[in-house]
Order: sequence, then structure tokens, then C-alpha cells
Amino acid sequence: MLAHIQNFKLYLNVLQLYINTGKINCHATSCVLITQQWCIFLYCLFSVSFPFTGLETKRNSYTSLTLPFFSFRRQDVLTVTPWLAPIVWEGTFNSEILQATESHHRVGTVLGLIYFLRGKIILAFFALTEKHFMKGYRVNYYIFTDNPKTIPNVQLQPGRRLVIVPIKKYPSWQEISMLRMEAINKHIAEMSHQELDYLFCLDIDMVLYNAWGLKPWVIVAAIHPGYFNVPRSQFPYERGRSSAAYIPDGEGDFYYGGAVFGGLVQKVYELTKTCHMTILMDKANGIMAAWQEESHLNRHFISHKPSKVLSPEYLWDDRKPKPPEIHLIHFSTVDKNYKEI
Repeated sequence: MLAHIQNFKLYLNVLQLYINTGKINCHATSCVLITQQWCIFLYCLFSVSFPFTGLETKRNSYTSLTLPFFSFRRQDVLTVTPWLAPIVWEGTFNSEILQATESHHRVGTVLGLIYFLRGKIILAFFALTEKHFMKGYRVNYYIFTDNPKTIPNVQLQPGRRLVIVPIKKYPSWQEISMLRMEAINKHIAEMSHQELDYLFCLDIDMVLYNAWGLKPWVIVAAIHPGYFNVPRSQFPYERGRSSAAYIPDGEGDFYYGGAVFGGLVQKVYELTKTCHMTILMDKANGIMAAWQEESHLNRHFISHKPSKVLSPEYLWDDRKPKPPEIHLIHFSTVDKNYKEI
């Protein structure tokens, strides 16, 4: 009996690894959830004792179950959400297996990456993105800019192209931030839906230090580096009841950063449409949410859970001291001197 249980545990480990790396190509979040829930049920059924560690996380009031087959090698961090979506940390996947299992997915798949640019493009940052972002995939870079003439010619890998999308000039980042959802939604409706399979939105004034090559999922969000290890009560959600971005006390899972989100084009279209509409509702009532579009993004993810969550390693801030949980920084804000750029 013990041998059967050990074999079954091994099977679950392999199955979960394949789900996380994309070997089992679940095109809908429900497929992943059903598979994982059956794994838990069968594991409970066949195990004499259910080996889990109850960890009271600092980020919210959940008692998180760190199941052995949910994490590849990490036991120091939460590697699965309460709704059973993977949380990607360095050490929770095998890069060699990932590369092998992604090869079939790269064929014919086109990704889009949207940047919003106010002023001149930071060539050094863009060059690092071209080096590290989704190696082997065809990528369209969409640069939304108020000054198209300043965009230089950039050397791109084969199968990649740069598309300049002119936008109106605005005096502040806050105004641009509030209009991003509308601009992205309109662009998807008019152009991107015909060209892409997946679309990601990243802040351009951040740096890709290491490979960003995880297989795209239905919808992806990133945990904000400032709030990954604090109680939920300290999340800067919009608390004004009059705002369409309002989140009551006691609700919420994580605090997501607005600098990174993406997924299937259709899902990104739905996300940006919802956020744009709630922003318009607030504007009609003379309200601006606490953190502009980021507040509306977090409100959206309360009722539309992301199918993959990126750890703060994918949305770090170089101005912060690096805690032991952060093993490898992939994407980060850097301390910039704009006068020298």
C-alpha cells in the first residue's frame, strides 16, 4: 500500500510540473482547476495522512496549504493561489523541461508587447527586453507614443517587428495611466485581435534582467513588490465606497501591480474594457481612484481571477532591499537619472 501511495505522489508531482510548464496544454483555466482539484481529492483518498504544512501568510488571512506537488523545489513561499493558479517563483519550474515543452507552442504563436512612452525611448531598456522577452516567439512591439519622430530604428530578431501607435500628448503620467485601458482596448478591437494570440503590457521604464520565457496563460497578473509580504489590511486598495474600484475590507487575495499584465488577446480585451468602463464611471462622478488604473485592475481581479500569478521576482524594484525570498530578479524598476537619458 505504501508503495502505491509513493507512486501516486510521484505521479502528482510530475502532473503538476507538466501543468506549470505547459506540457499539458490547458486552454481554459477551468481545465487546470478541475485537474488540480481531482489531484487533491485522489491524494486525500489514497494517503493515510495528508502531508501539508499550514502556513499563515503575511499577505492575507488565508491559511495557505503548501502541497508538495504544487511546488517544484520551493517551500519558503506560497506557490499556489487559493483558487489553485500557480504562483511563479524561481525554483518552481525546471527551465530545461520548460524549454523542451514550449517548442511546440512557439510554432505559429504571435505575441504582442505594448509600451506607453512619454518622451524619448530608453534604448538600453528596450534592448534588454528584446534580448530576454519570450525567446523563440514571434513578437510585435507596439509603442504608444506622443512623439513618434523620436523613435529610432531598432535592430530586432527575425520574426519581430516594431509598430508605432501615435497618441495624444498629455502633461502627466497620471493622465496617461488613466487612458491606457481605453487605448489598449481600442487597439485590440481595431488591430491586435487580427495579428496576435497573446498580448502583454509592460512599463517601459523598467528593465528585464533575465529571461522572461514562461508559456503564456489565459490571463496573467504580477504581485506588487511592495505588498507581497504584508497583511491584506495594508493593501492600498480603493476604499472609497463611491468609486467603481472599491474593495471592501476583508476582500482581496493579493495586491497586483499595474506595470505587468497580459494573456490571451480576448481576455485582455475584456479586462481593458471592464477597467475602462469603471474608470469612466468614476470620472462621471468626479472620482479618481487611489492608484488610478491599478486600483481598477485590482478590482477586476477580485471577480476575474488570473490563471497564472507572477511573483515579485517579475515585478521588482531595485530601490528596495532584496529579501531572501527573491532568488532571481527578472523585471524591475531601476533608479534612473532622467536628466542623463
